[in-house]
Amino acid sequence: MSEPLPTPAPVSVPVSAPAPAPAPAPVVVRLSADGPVVRGPADGMDLLGEAFAQDAEWLLVPAARFGAEFFILGTRLAGEVTQKFAQYRVGLAVVGDLSAYTGASGALRDFVRESNRGRQLWFLADEAEFDARIEALREARNGAFRPSP
Repeated sequence: MSEPLPTPAPVSVPVSAPAPAPAPAPVVVRLSADGPVVRGPADGMDLLGEAFAQDAEWLLVPAARFGAEFFILGTRLAGEVTQKFAQYRVGLAVVGDLSAYTGASGALRDFVRESNRGRQLWFLADEAEFDARIEALREARNGAFRPSP
C-alpha cells in the first residue's frame, strides 16, 4: 500500500492593510461678484444660507461682495459674520484685492494674516490661491495641515 503524502506546511503571506481612499475634495460654493453686498449681520447669514443650501464646506466670496464696513474692524461686522461661519463649521474665503483696506489698518492686516494661518477663514488674492490651499487641505485630511505663511 502506498503511504499518504505529507501535508504541506502553511505558507505565511504578509498581509498589508489596504491603502486609504483619497480624501474627497471639499464641496465649495463659489459666488460671483454680482449679488447683494454684505452690509450687516443678516447679509452674512444669507451667505451662510447659500452654503447650507448646497451642503458646502467652503464658501468663496469675492471681496466686492463685502461693503467697506466689513473691513473696518471697529464696526464688528467682520467678527459677527465670521463667527457664524466658524460656529456652523463652514469655511469662508474672501477673495480679491484688499490692499486698500489692509494698507489703511494695521489691525485688519493682522486679522488677515492670523486668519490665513488657520483652516476656517482665509483672505486670498485670487481663486488660484484658494484652489492651491484647498488641495493642500484635502491632501492633509489624514495628517496635519500647514498653510503657507
